[in-house]
Amino acid sequence: MSSTASGHVTIKPSVLYVGTPVILVCTQNVDGSANLAPASSYWALGQMLVIGLEADGQSVANLMERPELTVNFPSPEHWSSVEAIGDVTGMEIVPEGKSARYRHHADKFALAGLSAEPSDTVAPPRVAECALQFEATVKRATRGVGDYFMVEAHVERVHAAPSIVVEGTDHVNPRAWQPLIYTFRHYFALGRELGHRPCSALAAPDPRQV
Repeated sequence: MSSTASGHVTIKPSVLYVGTPVILVCTQNVDGSANLAPASSYWALGQMLVIGLEADGQSVANLMERPELTVNFPSPEHWSSVEAIGDVTGMEIVPEGKSARYRHHADKFALAGLSAEPSDTVAPPRVAECALQFEATVKRATRGVGDYFMVEAHVERVHAAPSIVVEGTDHVNPRAWQPLIYTFRHYFALGRELGHRPCSALAAPDPRQV
């Protein structure tokens, strides 16, 4: 560790999960059952999602053959459900690279204490307990430099609990919706609202103009 002129120190963290929402990715196994996997490498642009998934996991194996998935966003109270399947794989033979930490379990919905509900446009089910759910189809999966795939998927349908939707609109209310945040291998909820972009459709009136 070394210091710079600004007072910062140079470090080499083992992970770079600065802070992203946790997602539960659901895919369909060859026998028609569902595989559920937590992930936190995620971003969205328009109606497209980019998700980072481990190359030797069941999720990627399923998506290569059946390119449909649901992306489900758990709330902070579901962190223990996410953690329950964090070191579990749907692969019947645990890959060598995972054998030291992972174990196989066929029904990860049950292990996490979560419920599956049917989707409208894709085969994999949604996670009923998640207030925000996406149905999506894979458009491209690219092998990364490391042991992962970058999966690009188009969102076909969005489901939201009424409690997080501004009534009469298609807007998710960011003041009602609380995603589960994953930062440097720890789980957090959002803190208080600090502000908003000028383009926000839900921006509160500027008190200086009232």
